[in-house]
Amino acid sequence: MQKAAENDPATEAVDGIDAYQTIVSDLICLIGQVQASLSRIESVIAYETSLACAEAADANIIVLDDVTPRYTKAGAALKACDAGLGAALGFLLEVKAIEQRLN
Repeated sequence: MQKAAENDPATEAVDGIDAYQTIVSDLICLIGQVQASLSRIESVIAYETSLACAEAADANIIVLDDVTPRYTKAGAALKACDAGLGAALGFLLEVKAIEQRLN
């Protein structure tokens, strides 16, 4: 019960912490982490692809298997997450802009 009260946005506002600003900050941080993970996945895919091509060239064989399947699903999920977090941030910023125009 104590944890629920600590995480209550109304409690945060009373304690002098702007709940809106905290949420926006958290979303920006999450978006940065997701984008960093996407970048790492793309780097690993590029590295493994070049490694597979080099091995194939050395052995005079053609590689038919794609080396990226284990990363493509993770990348797709992260891209969806990035889009969702971006939309959530956009909605929050839009609400704040409307509130400021009304005040």
